Amino acid sequence: MSDNLLNIRREDGILEIELDRPKANAIDLETSRRMGLVFREFRDDPALKVAIIKTAGDRFFCAGWDLKAAAGGAAVDGNYGVGGFGGIQELRDLNKPVIAAVSGMAVGGGFELALSADLIYCADHSSFALPEITAGTLADAATVKLPKRIPYHVAMDLLLTGRWMDVEEAHRWGLVNEVMPKERLMERVWEIARLLASGPPLVFAAIKEVAREAESLSFQEAMNRIGRRQFATVDKLYDSEDAVEGARAFAEKRAPVWQGR
Repeated sequence: MSDNLLNIRREDGILEIELDRPKANAIDLETSRRMGLVFREFRDDPALKVAIIKTAGDRFFCAGWDLKAAAGGAAVDGNYGVGGFGGIQELRDLNKPVIAAVSGMAVGGGFELALSADLIYCADHSSFALPEITAGTLADAATVKLPKRIPYHVAMDLLLTGRWMDVEEAHRWGLVNEVMPKERLMERVWEIARLLASGPPLVFAAIKEVAREAESLSFQEAMNRIGRRQFATVDKLYDSEDAVEGARAFAEKRAPVWQGR
């Protein structure tokens, strides 16, 4: 399915979202709002297990905020829609795995879009940069997220200088999961997506909620909340049929059949 900005593919519980906005896959307010609606549908549809975010072409993964739109009067702090910039950055309760397939330059908000995913797989010609300082603005999401993903001084180097980081350096710092030839990228991403789609959705939901909420908690506070079942996803998991099925399948030495309930 296509709406001229987004190409959507659904298959076996996997939702592939391709941003197709030549020449640089930049995101304006309308595009962001439409992406938010798609990601919200993904979040709320129990038949969908995993999302892939990719973009058309190989030169730009995404150039971030559309500066031409900004020059035309669109406010950088305008209404990005239900999920914030790119439809995912601030989408609440998104407790399903998201994979970014990066092919080309991920610049500014495009870098931040990739950072919004749980896993990042890259073509070997890809690169990353946060050039917001040259436009006199703040790379807000990256400033929050990047120092938690890679060493602080490396993150600050990228934020303060706006320099380019090639994909091999990104992989060396653990920012991306794998690097491969672009011809292999989507095959590998779908391989991982199918693996995740066959996994326990209630466990994935608990992992995502706990990891997200624990960022603002001490270790002991997070463990106490888990033990007291104060995370909604953990409470649901511990009372689920899937929890019983997992233990039974282990005892019976067979693959579990997950129902998501």
